[in-house]
Amino acid sequence: MLKRFIPLLALAVTAAAQTPVSTFSIVARDPATGQMGVAVASRYFSVGSVVPWAEANVGAAATQANVNVGYGRRALELLRQGLTAQKVVEQLLAEDKFDGKDGRQVAVVDAKGNIAAYTGPNAPTWAGDRQGKTWSAQGNILVGPQVPEAMGKAFDEAQGEFAEKLFAALKAGDAAGGDKRGRQSASMLIVCDKCGRNTNNDRYLYLNVDDNPDPLTELRRLLNVALLSNYQDRSFKLLTDKKYPEARDAAAMAVKYAPERPGPHLNLGLLNYLAGDKDAALTEFRRARELDPDFQKNWDAIVQVRPAFKPVMDDQEFLEKLFPPATK
Repeated sequence: MLKRFIPLLALAVTAAAQTPVSTFSIVARDPATGQMGVAVASRYFSVGSVVPWAEANVGAAATQANVNVGYGRRALELLRQGLTAQKVVEQLLAEDKFDGKDGRQVAVVDAKGNIAAYTGPNAPTWAGDRQGKTWSAQGNILVGPQVPEAMGKAFDEAQGEFAEKLFAALKAGDAAGGDKRGRQSASMLIVCDKCGRNTNNDRYLYLNVDDNPDPLTELRRLLNVALLSNYQDRSFKLLTDKKYPEARDAAAMAVKYAPERPGPHLNLGLLNYLAGDKDAALTEFRRARELDPDFQKNWDAIVQVRPAFKPVMDDQEFLEKLFPPATK
């Protein structure tokens, strides 16, 4: 019995190791900001560790289906050398000496906005790709061509920043049927020149949902947290540079992505005050107080370390509106 079991186990392990990276993805560039990125979803564990590749001022690529993961790294190398997206795809295929090349799928966008994609004739069906002016949507083991078509349409019609457009594309692909095997993981990678948090960071965001029965819902939650952090970081940097209107705009976006957190309201209140809009400042400070049971303690702690609060602390009339004197 054991002798029969061992060959069967070996066959099962071999089959699992050869399972293709089946997924639907979009590779795109935002001409207005220079951001480039990839968003992807799949019935495959940790798809973000395999499919998305991007480098600021260089390009972005998605490599999938009967995947040669080396395509991602090599695509960025070739783009760095000045090859266009189409030349990169051609070079990747020409260099590929591994088995199964006719089952590969790859899409590339370069820093100038050129788009190219390849879906091999033996990629797991349904497999295909569609292109727009700034994007390529592709997938394999899908319900049909309606998936990349819906993704492209949603990307073009979505409002808001680049990350929102990428997420809209994933949602539309999923709603159109997505990966016909089901759902498991999702990822989003966006790059741009020094636009990430902290210092000297070209990665605007990199989100991964590795194993979840509803990966897009979790990706949406992570995207909200990421954009909150990005806008708070941007607001702080602009405040440091005394660019108050721009800092206030960024703070307002942070509130949009975390309306139930007191911190973003506190920051926006401060920037409203510095902009001369005391009524708007009071509204935000009061909202922060409603959300934070320890508002007074946290307020006192913050004002001690943030010099920008000094004008507020010197305005006794304003402070009495925020902290009315106790009635006798």
